[in-house]
Amino acid sequence: MGLEKAPDETTIRNFHHLLERHGLGKVLFETIKEHLTAEGLLLKEGTIMAASSIAAAASRKHRGRERDPEMKQTKKGNQWRCGMKLHIGVDDQTGVAHSLVATAAKVHDLAPSEEVLQGEAERVWGDAGYQGMEKREEHKERQVAWHIAKRSGHRRKLARDHLERLMEGCKASVRDKVEHLFFYVKQMFGYNKTRYRGLAKNENRLALLLGVANLLRGESCLV
Repeated sequence: MGLEKAPDETTIRNFHHLLERHGLGKVLFETIKEHLTAEGLLLKEGTIMAASSIAAAASRKHRGRERDPEMKQTKKGNQWRCGMKLHIGVDDQTGVAHSLVATAAKVHDLAPSEEVLQGEAERVWGDAGYQGMEKREEHKERQVAWHIAKRSGHRRKLARDHLERLMEGCKASVRDKVEHLFFYVKQMFGYNKTRYRGLAKNENRLALLLGVANLLRGESCLV
């Protein structure tokens, strides 16, 4: 243990290609999820929904020398970004992810909400980008408590309402669990830029990284 030589770059690259070719990133994500469910760390009674943009790599070192056609631009604040978006559903008690969907960056957070919101959740949490989710056709029949953050303009109008501030603070504290997973994937594992062309390959790698992040998150819950 710890005395064997690390695999060379070719071996590691071949292993990565094996994962991509057979979509094993998603398989490992599901396997880890089953393990955490058996350990009581994935309850699905409440779901936090969140999305994070991942910038497209600037390199054009390929035959067409064109940007990846599956990566699209979106505007955040006053800045335009080109890339993809990772949508995840997270257990609101343990902070373990149970679903993920990769889309182009311009896709609205609500678009893949049905895929992200799995199971019979009793509570749903989300930032202001999920406002109006309960009115969408695919969610009208859901019997859940919706805890969606109010838009900043509405919060400013209610700034003097102490109870309203407490409620928004509670929503924010629950949603903070998601940031641990994004930190693992984007900062600790360095996936703040896409590594491949096309959404499918990037989604497969993100599923693998999110599975490992789940293990780290699960370990912290058991401490």
